[in-house]
Amino acid sequence: MNVNMGPRGTWLLATLLMLGLCALAGAQKPGACQCSRLNPHNRVNCGFPGISGDDCFSRGCCFDSSVVGVPWCFNPLPKQESEECVMEVSARKDCGYPGISPEECESRKCCFSDTIPQVPWCFFPISAEDCHY
Repeated sequence: MNVNMGPRGTWLLATLLMLGLCALAGAQKPGACQCSRLNPHNRVNCGFPGISGDDCFSRGCCFDSSVVGVPWCFNPLPKQESEECVMEVSARKDCGYPGISPEECESRKCCFSDTIPQVPWCFFPISAEDCHY
């Protein structure tokens, strides 16, 4: 099969390749807590078999090959304002009450995230000392 894209097709392909490379270059390595606080059985694959740790991190993903039978390159937990606030929803311990404001929560020295319904939005932080890659 011979496909002649012509100048417009070539230009479009080059533009798409550059956008893809720029997107990959913009990926940041997740924080240690975003990776180590995720239960290995809750990991969502972010790579391919044989991916290296460096390639995985360059995609903005986590890498941990210490657990067999689960993805080694996986999506991180959502970023929070503080590493102490990064945790799975199931690990949240309530620090407030329904309808608490972000300001009231912060005055209690707690974390606030209202992106997931029916879970504590104001919750106690966890020390980041146990976080690792």
